[in-house]
Amino acid sequence: MIQTKVFSTTNKPNLREKENLVGFLFDNLQEYGDPKSDIEKAISYALKETPSFGGFVLVSYLENEISGVVVVNQTGMKDYIPENILVYIATHKDHRGKGIGKVLMQKAIELAEGNVALHVEPENPARFLYEKVGFSSKYIEMRLVKPTSN
Repeated sequence: MIQTKVFSTTNKPNLREKENLVGFLFDNLQEYGDPKSDIEKAISYALKETPSFGGFVLVSYLENEISGVVVVNQTGMKDYIPENILVYIATHKDHRGKGIGKVLMQKAIELAEGNVALHVEPENPARFLYEKVGFSSKYIEMRLVKPTSN
């Protein structure tokens, strides 16, 4: 049976738990992931350990082992940009296809106050789950990455 736990500004993970969350996402996002430092920043933002609007980290467990993690950051905006952005969602690579991702997605939507945005690569198979729970593609994202100064 899947059990869940929510970490937030009022219920923060300890250092070991946070390291486990970062490591889990890094290992299980695979080719759709980011460096550990970026994952840690998103979690710190959700927990308001850095100046931010907050958010939450939702974790699922199977037999006391992490089976999935969702990181949602609040944007501080409304209407023209959704109030929340789902930054990361991953299920354990050995437990995919068991409905864990769908349970996590539905629970994250329920916990989020306001609308939710997410970014997904067109070839990511998780895109079909997102569409199934109600996400649609309204825009194409474009980014300008400015060169860093030395």
